[in-house]
Amino acid sequence: MPIEIQLDLLLVKKKRKSKEVAEAIGITEQNLSILKTGKAKAIRFSTLEALCQILECQPGDLLTYCDSDVHKVSSRG
Repeated sequence: MPIEIQLDLLLVKKKRKSKEVAEAIGITEQNLSILKTGKAKAIRFSTLEALCQILECQPGDLLTYCDSDVHKVSSRG
């Protein structure tokens, strides 16, 4: 998927625990884990907003776009 979630890196950078963040934003640890591992197919804006508030960051700190076509071309040579 061309959208990558950088939540795991941001949690480490901000020295926050998954359990603490999940409780603070009102989602389960399991759902936060799905976001962290990049297995989520979607994210609610309310969840994204809550993550930005608790982690004091911008959406661009959590989400990055990686053009898979560019990656495929550059990996061929």
